[in-house]
Amino acid sequence: MRCYLFFFLLLLSQQTLGQKAAPRGQNSAAGHYATVRGVRLYYETYGAGAPLLLVHGNGGSSKDFEKNIPYFAKRYRVIALDSRAHGRSVDAGDSLSFEMLADDCAALLTHLRLDSAYVLGWSDGGITALVLALRHPGKVKRLAATGANLWPDSTALTPELWQQMRRGYREGHGQTFTDAKRKNDWKVFLLDWNEPHVPLSALAGVKAPAFIIAGDRDVIRAEHTVAIYQSLPHAWLWIVPNSGHGTLQEHADEFNQKVDQFFRAPTVLPPVR
Repeated sequence: MRCYLFFFLLLLSQQTLGQKAAPRGQNSAAGHYATVRGVRLYYETYGAGAPLLLVHGNGGSSKDFEKNIPYFAKRYRVIALDSRAHGRSVDAGDSLSFEMLADDCAALLTHLRLDSAYVLGWSDGGITALVLALRHPGKVKRLAATGANLWPDSTALTPELWQQMRRGYREGHGQTFTDAKRKNDWKVFLLDWNEPHVPLSALAGVKAPAFIIAGDRDVIRAEHTVAIYQSLPHAWLWIVPNSGHGTLQEHADEFNQKVDQFFRAPTVLPPVR
């Protein structure tokens, strides 16, 4: 009997470990599809509580939040999205825009019968969060955006990243991509090459409190991040020491705690100018 119990517990622990080891972005137990705006979007849900929408960066997927989901799932209903043309969300269109991505987020929340949600976006996801707050202000309770930029040039991006993007454009421009994956990758690249184009003055229309974050060694210029913060009516700013673009991965514990603190703060006072 004791042997049977031992092997039963061992099997149970292995199953539990297997569940924990299921990678985010490929977790069939947590995964769902929603057809909105003509696109079949993939997303995963974890936890319970106030809804929290996670939006990843260019070329990524919901698995990029591997170090964040377990923390937030203790207090929130986490909705980790694969943006259109990313991860398991397929998009047959020939172009992308941040307006498309923001409208997808709003439509997904409506599909889930959610009036609004907290939003955490990284890189392109941070841009999407800001555009979502502009286009669908009622959908955003509060937003945290790390590593976001408002336009695609060397005044917003570091010289190294800008030169890398220019080389990528020169190499791909004029090519005809017949392979579906390479065609999609090029479309995703062009999103960041061509966009966004959000004037600082437009941020006055963001009514939701915002937490603007970047690493002190980010690929987004520090002065650009500060300008975004200064242009928002209700905002916090955090430049993460000893961090590159991956603030939420490189400093996951502190990042999770500070973003959670922002979401749960009783009030967000207007910034002191």
